[in-house]
Amino acid sequence: MRGRGMIPPVLLVGFGKMGGAMMAGWRERGLAPSVAVDPTATPSRSDDLLVVQNAADIPPDFAPQAVVLAVKPQTAPDVLPHYAKYRDSVMLSIMAGRSLAWLQSQLGTDAVVRAMPNTPAAIRQGITVACAGAGVSTAQRDLCDTLLAAVGTVAWTTDEALIDPVTAVSGGGPAYVFLLAELLEQAAIAQGIPSDLARALARETVSGAGALLAASPEDAAVLRRNVTSPAGTTERALAVLMAPSAWPDSISRAITAATQRSRELAG
Repeated sequence: MRGRGMIPPVLLVGFGKMGGAMMAGWRERGLAPSVAVDPTATPSRSDDLLVVQNAADIPPDFAPQAVVLAVKPQTAPDVLPHYAKYRDSVMLSIMAGRSLAWLQSQLGTDAVVRAMPNTPAAIRQGITVACAGAGVSTAQRDLCDTLLAAVGTVAWTTDEALIDPVTAVSGGGPAYVFLLAELLEQAAIAQGIPSDLARALARETVSGAGALLAASPEDAAVLRRNVTSPAGTTERALAVLMAPSAWPDSISRAITAATQRSRELAG
């Protein structure tokens, strides 16, 4: 059975895919009565969660210990001022790009944590990197760690500049893996494999390889070499993918582009 009270009251601003995944993880661990705000959500009430459409609908006596900001960074300038009144709480932002300095200026507090989770949080297998602002107490940092750990692994850094490349690598990384599955499926079909089998081959190969990587202490390069027989079919394919102008260049350029975009969103 789910324990009660492991997660103190939380105000979740933004109830989309990532916010919803995090809320599900908190509720599994036992969530004290909390509030989620999203203009597109259907208002509802349960024992541990009140869902409302705007800040004005939050009960005036509600006192969250953490405010989790899960809105799109482009809408943040219009949204965040409505929540500055909760400045006694720690503010945990999972928005891409928006810097600690910008968040602090919008919210009127230095008790801000900037974090970047990723979508495997939906199955509690995400990874998040977080950076705490100067005004975050030890207890507040521990609370944020608990909130983030409910959906996967958490790593902390004192160098905020790392959050931008983290956003590019792990924040967007699932999309790159899903693209690989798409392309494998398309290539299989092009070679005459029926579409249903092509999809199964692509999905199970990607998910199985990920599971093997997670379970193995070996470096990824070692696992790659283990699959590659000299003068075999995989070696021939890798000669194409590992050509300097292919994956080594395109992956590097992709991560650089995403990192730059994260910096542009800093505000």
